Amino acid sequence: MPTEFIHRYIPGTRSDATLLLLHGTGGDEEDLLPIGTALAPGVGLLSPRGQVLENGMPRFFRRFQPGVFDEDDIRFRARELADFVTESAARYGFHAAKVVALGYSNGANIAAANLLLTPDLLRGAVLLRPQLPLTPDPLPTLQPIPVTLLAGTEDAVVAPSSTEALAKILSRCGAQVEVHWQKAGHELTPEDFASVKQALIKMIF
Repeated sequence: MPTEFIHRYIPGTRSDATLLLLHGTGGDEEDLLPIGTALAPGVGLLSPRGQVLENGMPRFFRRFQPGVFDEDDIRFRARELADFVTESAARYGFHAAKVVALGYSNGANIAAANLLLTPDLLRGAVLLRPQLPLTPDPLPTLQPIPVTLLAGTEDAVVAPSSTEALAKILSRCGAQVEVHWQKAGHELTPEDFASVKQALIKMIF
């Protein structure tokens, strides 16, 4: 049975990558499309809406409280998202092995979960305001997947220690990890967008 998400797909003029856009809590499939279009021109965009609702707000997996995640649900939702991407590749005709994730907050965390649980899904990821969603055992092999983490030193939602823990786990898995700290909170800044563009240039162009 197909794994269906409410989503948007915008075909690209390039065949070498598709950008998987993953919104934050309360967002939807429209949120990151302008960013993807502006920062990765010509690249196909696949933007699903999270299927979990928290007080009416879409998310990609359940949590018990802020910062405390339902790991069983993370494992289920990560597989669900991986199946959706694979099925979308067949449906729309893009290359399933050339998908790069761009996720913000909860979207960054599900992308991180997919790196750790479905390591063959992504060829790269840019994670905005991420934290460690879970620690699988055994750890996967991610070499040489590039992953860029963008964090805020004044983020009241994500503890710096959790971002650092994610960076360490990904590095242990063999990923090529870069961490960029901005003097900012959970919100995004012009400096973030500049860093996203540079990261995507390295991963795609």
